[in-house]
Amino acid sequence: MDKKWWTLVAVCTGTFMLLLDITVVNVALPDIQSSLHASFSDLQWVIDAYALTLAAFLLTAGVVGDMFGRRELFAVGLGIFSASSLVCGLATSSLMLNLSRAVQGVGGAIMFATSLALIAQAFQGRERGTAFGIYGAVIGGAVAVGPLIGGAITSGIGWRWIFFVNVPVGVVAIVTTLTRVDESKDPSTRRVDWIGFVTFSLSLFLLVFALVRGNDKGWTSPAIVGMLAGAAVLMALFLVAEVRQSDPMLDLRLFRTPAMTGVSIATFCIAASIFSMFLYITLYVQDVLGYGPFAAGLRSLPITMLAFVVAPVAGKLTVRLPSRVLMGAGLALVAIGCLLMARTEATSAWTVLLPGFIVAGIGLGLANPVIASASVAVVPPARSGMASGSSNTFRQVGVATGIAGLGAVFQSQVQQKTLGGLAATPAGHQVLGHGGAALTQAITGGGVREALVAIPSPAARHALLTAYQSGFTATFNHLMVIATVIAAVGSLAAFTLVRQRDFVPSHAPGRPAAGPPPEPVPVAAG
Repeated sequence: MDKKWWTLVAVCTGTFMLLLDITVVNVALPDIQSSLHASFSDLQWVIDAYALTLAAFLLTAGVVGDMFGRRELFAVGLGIFSASSLVCGLATSSLMLNLSRAVQGVGGAIMFATSLALIAQAFQGRERGTAFGIYGAVIGGAVAVGPLIGGAITSGIGWRWIFFVNVPVGVVAIVTTLTRVDESKDPSTRRVDWIGFVTFSLSLFLLVFALVRGNDKGWTSPAIVGMLAGAAVLMALFLVAEVRQSDPMLDLRLFRTPAMTGVSIATFCIAASIFSMFLYITLYVQDVLGYGPFAAGLRSLPITMLAFVVAPVAGKLTVRLPSRVLMGAGLALVAIGCLLMARTEATSAWTVLLPGFIVAGIGLGLANPVIASASVAVVPPARSGMASGSSNTFRQVGVATGIAGLGAVFQSQVQQKTLGGLAATPAGHQVLGHGGAALTQAITGGGVREALVAIPSPAARHALLTAYQSGFTATFNHLMVIATVIAAVGSLAAFTLVRQRDFVPSHAPGRPAAGPPPEPVPVAAG
């Protein structure tokens, strides 16, 4: 087989593994929580630790690949991802798992930053279009079947194997990369923007940490106020540094074009809304409704499969309809889908989510490919790599801050509403009298079903479960309303800022882009 096809095999294998691991983690979270006795904050970090390092390293990894060789760096990324996957599977504590997930994010950033450039280097002409079509199909397939495979693995042989399976696949991909893939470098001189990298990474970490820990430490506590202030100062330093750098990590001049700003806002909003809500949808289906991981994965298929099926249709529509229409309409459908899911009650079946799944799935399928293509179509071809990296960075920042921000609301409200429901009944008073701090932790940490075992009275057990289901669903509905507003803001930004006249002629709809197309984006938190 020709080397170029081996390149495609290596890149698709690594990327499939990477994206599958992102999507399978969602359905495994309740099992991880039970196994490692993790708190709700620990669960947030399982996703956020990955998203943070992926966002922080993505743009820098692209520069390093240009400087030292994309093949070698892609192999390094595979090695880091595979080794950290092994440690994730062996984790004996939530801290060990979350630190390993952060290292996974570094490997994922390296793979994301170099994969498209390797394909673009290996293929020319029509074959390049074929290669990118296969690459996109592999990514879409991983996203579509990820929850189901994750549920099957978690239910069948345990959550640790969602990480262990990466190891042999990663080893095969590394050997293939080093023996069958040609090296690729950028002849132009690049350098790493260390000031930008450090200030951006620390700012994002402080912001997310403050959001995750705000309820526990108190929002007006010196620690939380200090972290939020530090995040703001570091972000200001980052922006100043990027303006003054000759070769910045993120060229802020890209955002002089309104369309680039609109695409970036849309990317952030779609991630901070429906992508971030996948965590809470999973908790609702498993913790409140009582479904196992496989059953939960099966019930998530309507949204993932629709996104997969609609995406190629949206790609074809870009030659007939303005990008802002498809992007704005897709985000509007996501907003409507979230609003339709904000109707759960304590006695609801999972089918209450189905109309929202269908509408949001169609919206995701419409918006995702258009966001991806527009992110490079509004900049000169020479800047397409940075623009694509910027889009992926905005997406990961949206996931990290969305999960953390929604989590702060969730922890506060689910506790307040559940305790309020218990206080309203005599049986509930029995639970309150014997619960204490352990009860509060069980409510905010999703351990109510485990806590029921320790309650001898059937009436008290029923009171706790009913109050928790009512409190969770009311909080879930509120989160969905917030997600609706966020998605609506993204839709408005797409409709008003993404102007067709801002598109670079060589990237205009209906014409092939001069550089590699942007990376399709996974439908998952994490």
